[in-house]
Amino acid sequence: MHVEVIDSAILHDGFRSRVRSDQVRFPDGSQGAREVIEHLDAVAIVPVHHDGTVTLLRHYRHPLTEEILEIPAGVLDVTGEDPADAARRELAEEVGLAADELTHLTTFANSPGWTDETTVVYLATGLTATAAPDGFVAEGEEAAMREERLPLGQAVEAVRGERSDAKSLIGLLLASEALRGQQAE
Repeated sequence: MHVEVIDSAILHDGFRSRVRSDQVRFPDGSQGAREVIEHLDAVAIVPVHHDGTVTLLRHYRHPLTEEILEIPAGVLDVTGEDPADAARRELAEEVGLAADELTHLTTFANSPGWTDETTVVYLATGLTATAAPDGFVAEGEEAAMREERLPLGQAVEAVRGERSDAKSLIGLLLASEALRGQQAE
């Protein structure tokens, strides 16, 4: 379907996002306004240790005014950075881990009726401890994140049983499925 953008205006230009209002014309000739949040894309990582546990983060999210249990993640804020490289960087920054192997699980649109943001989700295995990248200093809510390490099945149930976010639900469910498939082989 071809939708023509008749007019577009930036309503807000913020730190990591912009709000745009588009006036569009649909194939049937009708017109309407559509607000779009332009946001940096992101990566998310499900770090599964050799013993079948996964490292999660208890992370404060201001729009919810509470902490939620999440997989490590971050925005693609380094110009030209490959998503897999960003995943490795975020893994080191947020939980001090390096992965021998990253397996792409999926790329999903976060909320396609509202934002252009997508998230690339990886399974990380062959984990070892590592230092944060040179110059990295956790600030704000990132400085207060707390790690929780749970068996993968328990992690899936934890994010299903409390308020969670899409990337964690998607990532943990797909990682669980991928690892079951590897065990069956």
